[in-house]
Amino acid sequence: MLVLYMVAAVTGDNPGFGMTAMEAGAMYALYVSIVYLTNLPGGWIADRFLGARKAVLWGGILIAIGNFVIAASLGFGGFVVGLGFIAIGTGLLKPNVSTMVGSLYKQGDVKRDSAFQIFYMGINIGALLAPLVAGYFGERVDWSLGFLVVGFGMVLGLIQYVLGAKHLGDAGKFVQSEDPEEVKKQKKSLRGATMWFAIAMILLVIVHNTGIYPINVISLSNIMGFVFVILPIVYFSALFSRGNFNKQERGRVIAIIVLYLAATLFWSAFEQAGSTLTLFADRNTDNSIFSWTFPVTWWQSINAWFIILLTPVFAWLWVYMKKKNMALSIPFKFAIGLLLVGVGFLILVPAAMKIEATGTRVGVIWLLSLYMVHTVAELFLSPVGLSAMTKLAPQRIVGQMMGIWFLGAATGNYIGGRIGGLFETFPLKTIFLAVFGTSLVAALLMFFLVPWMKRLIGDIE
Repeated sequence: MLVLYMVAAVTGDNPGFGMTAMEAGAMYALYVSIVYLTNLPGGWIADRFLGARKAVLWGGILIAIGNFVIAASLGFGGFVVGLGFIAIGTGLLKPNVSTMVGSLYKQGDVKRDSAFQIFYMGINIGALLAPLVAGYFGERVDWSLGFLVVGFGMVLGLIQYVLGAKHLGDAGKFVQSEDPEEVKKQKKSLRGATMWFAIAMILLVIVHNTGIYPINVISLSNIMGFVFVILPIVYFSALFSRGNFNKQERGRVIAIIVLYLAATLFWSAFEQAGSTLTLFADRNTDNSIFSWTFPVTWWQSINAWFIILLTPVFAWLWVYMKKKNMALSIPFKFAIGLLLVGVGFLILVPAAMKIEATGTRVGVIWLLSLYMVHTVAELFLSPVGLSAMTKLAPQRIVGQMMGIWFLGAATGNYIGGRIGGLFETFPLKTIFLAVFGTSLVAALLMFFLVPWMKRLIGDIE
C-alpha cells in the first residue's frame, strides 16, 4: 500500500504523492530500513530500562499513533511524521517480542524452534489480513482509510496483549541491572546517544540550507546507505573491545556476524515484495482470476497465506529431524534459504522476456510461483535466524543481538527498496537476473562455510 500510495497521481478519485519509481523506491528504502534500524536501540532500551514487556506495549502504542497521523492527511510532512512514529514504535516492539518468545523456553529445549515457527505463523495471520482489509479500503476507497484501519488493528493487538499477559509468567519483566550506579551510567549513555542524534540532525539542516548537499528523499536515502556500511563496523568493533567475551562467546558472536551478513543479502532479495514486485504486479501483471480483478495490494497476502499453510509442516519437520538425528545446522538452513530466494527471481525471467517482446501483461501464475518459492526460503531462514539469535547471544546482550538481526533486515530492506527504484531505469530481465546471481553466489559461499560455522556455534543445537 505504501509504494502504491506514493506513486499514485496527485489528482483523481484517490490521489497520492505522484512520485516516480526512483523517488518512491528511495523513500521506501529509507522508511523500511529505519523501521528495522530502530530495533537496535529498541533492544538496548529494553535491556537497560524498560524490560521487554513494557517495551512491546509502548512500541504498539507509537505504531497506532503513527498510522492515525498518516490517516489524518496532513500533507507530506504529516506523512513523514507518521512514518517516524511507526519506525520508533517498531524498534521497541519487534526485537523485544521475539526475545520474550525465546525466554519462555530453557536453553536446549527442543520445542524452542517449533515455538518460533508458531510465533511466526501468528505474525503472518496479521500479514494475511492487513492487505486484504486495509489494502482494499486504501486502494479502492481512500488511502487514508487504509492507514486508519491499520491503526485500529494495532489497538486491537494491544488490548489482546494486555489481557493475555497473565500467560507470559515473568518473561520480559526484568531489565539487565537494577544497581543504582549502573542505571545511572546507562541513563548517561542514553542522553549521550540522544545528543549525538540531535547534532546529526542539526548538521543535516545546515548542510541543506548552505546548498552544500541539498536534502531530499533520494539524498537522505543515499546517506542512509552510508550509515549501513559504517554502523555495523563501529558497533561490532565496540562490542568486541568492551564485551569481555570468553572464547566460546567470542566464537558465537562471530557466527552471529556471518548470519547477519547472510540475512542482509537474503532480505535484499526477499523484501522487494513491497517495491519491485509491487510495481511488477501493478504495471505488468493481469491481476484477475476468472475475469474478477482484485486489488494489487492483495498480492502481499500471498506470502502470509503460504506461511500459514506451511508453518505447521516445518515446525513438525524440525522436531522430527532432530529426533532422528538428521537435523540441518543453522548455516545449512541459511544457505538453502539464500538459494531459494534467488530461484524465485529466476522464475520471473521468462515473464520479463515475454513482457519485453510483446508489451502485454502476464498472468498471475508467475508471481504466485515466486511467492511460493520465497515462502519456503523464508521458513528455512527467518524463524530459524530469530531462534539462533536467542541461542547464540550471551544472555547479557540478547536484546542487542536481536537488534543486530533486525539491522540485517534493515540493510536488506534498504537495498531491496533501492533496487525497486530502478524499475523504470533497467530492463526487468536484467534486474531479476542480477538478484538471482547475487543470491546464488551468497548461497554457495554459505554452503562452503558450514563446517567452520558449526565449530563456532558449538553444541547449542
